Amino acid sequence: MKLIQNILFPHKPGSRATSCLLFLVRVSVCLAFMSHGWQKWLNFETLSATFPDPLNVGSEISLILSLFAELICPVAVILGFLYRLALIPMIFTMAMAFFVIHGGDPFAAKELAFLYFVVFTTLLLTGPGRISTDWLITRLVLKRRDDTRFSAYTHTNLDYSK
Repeated sequence: MKLIQNILFPHKPGSRATSCLLFLVRVSVCLAFMSHGWQKWLNFETLSATFPDPLNVGSEISLILSLFAELICPVAVILGFLYRLALIPMIFTMAMAFFVIHGGDPFAAKELAFLYFVVFTTLLLTGPGRISTDWLITRLVLKRRDDTRFSAYTHTNLDYSK
């Protein structure tokens, strides 16, 4: 449980400058990424019949999963909420686009998927930084934990000064 907590809510985010840079990268890259999802959303009816289906779940389900990864998950990444968990579908979608859907295409056709894949994987490894909901949650949890540990000693009738 401690390992999962440390992965999802790291408590050593780095410097302010690094956190600001991570925030700017998160916002700019995710907004650009969301534009691709928005185009899919606007053309949902036409794409639902012809969208690539690498997982054999049907074109419409594949499109819905892609929309989740390209519209919902980037919002969570921008906010820094369940940051690393939200990056997983985005990385998976770009890996499928690069290795499977455009696997036989020349690199120029799959270059954007590769760049998103690399940036999202880097963001996953670096963490969200201080400007994130996860960092705030971690601070609150650690503060509450420290307060309860301290209060266990201060609210007793025992005198520890002797």
